[in-house]
Amino acid sequence: MNLELAAKRLAELGHSTRLGIFRHLVRCGPNGCPVGDVQQILDIPASTLSHHIGRLVSVGLVEQRRDGRVLYCLPMFEAFDETIEFLAAECCQGSYEIDETCAPSSKTQQRGRGRAR
Repeated sequence: MNLELAAKRLAELGHSTRLGIFRHLVRCGPNGCPVGDVQQILDIPASTLSHHIGRLVSVGLVEQRRDGRVLYCLPMFEAFDETIEFLAAECCQGSYEIDETCAPSSKTQQRGRGRAR
């Protein structure tokens, strides 16, 4: 991952509506949930929701899949994990002391392999 992509992903998650959408999709799990459910649960107008989902899709944090007439939004856990790992990759590299608090969390490592939360 490069700095530019990490910055774009973090910028999109830095908006409260998009962060709420992404958090809801994470709660739904790897199979995501229908756009209509996201709209209803988060009480977001359809056009606004479409705009925000489009921004998350553009940076690879969300994918959309159609099943018949239903459009699903899926959280891209690998992209999210990659972004978090990018942030933590050089943790404490400039430090003279070894500190276990700098190690990437085991939750991130587990989710990448087994989608645990």
